Order: sequence, then structure tokens, then C-alpha cells
Amino acid sequence: MNKKDLAKYIDHTLLKATATEEDILNLCGEAKKYQFFSVCINPCWVALAKTALEGTNIKVCTVIGFPLGANHTSLKQFETETAIIQGADEIDMVINVGYAKKHQWDLVEKDIASVVSIAKETENCC
Repeated sequence: MNKKDLAKYIDHTLLKATATEEDILNLCGEAKKYQFFSVCINPCWVALAKTALEGTNIKVCTVIGFPLGANHTSLKQFETETAIIQGADEIDMVINVGYAKKHQWDLVEKDIASVVSIAKETENCC
């Protein structure tokens, strides 16, 4: 496998809370230069990245419930819906670590299922 083939497997990621518009545009520029698979960014930057990557095959990925996963499920649903409407191609989600630590797998499953459900509904609506 050569370097160019490898780039197609890389999610170019910037999830710092201090990221600025300029940082996101630089990230997108690097993704275009190297033809990475996606950029993975915080939800507030989805629309900007989608515009910056227009005309490319590079995906926009965002992370729901980042970094702790302790958000209420309804907030994760809203965050997911908004991200998809603004152009996210992929959704990553942080599970509720507290639930997992206590082996409350039914709550973890419900949390994940609700986000998946809203993602499917939103994707089909637009």
C-alpha cells in the first residue's frame, strides 16, 4: 500500500475545544491536499467544514456527546439531528461511561439506539 492509498483510511481530526474557524479551514485544506477519508470535528463546525469540502469526496464526521458521553440522551438526539441537517456525513457517539462502568448495558443500548434512530429519521427527511 502506498501513502496515497493509506490516506483514504484516515479521519483527519481536530476536537480541541479551542479550535477556531481558521483551524477548521486549515484542517479541511490538509484533508484536501492529502485526500483523507474525512475530517472529524466538533458539531459547531459541521456547516463550515461541509462548505470548505464542497466538490470533494471527503466526508464530514462529527462526535456526539464528546468528550464525556454523559449528556442526556435527548441532547444527543438533538445534536445528531442538527449535525445531519448541517451536512454531517458520519456520526460518532461517545457512550455514557458512567452507565458502562456500572454495567447498565440496557441504558447504554437505549442511548445508542435513540441516536441511531434519530440519525436514520433525519437522514431520510432531508
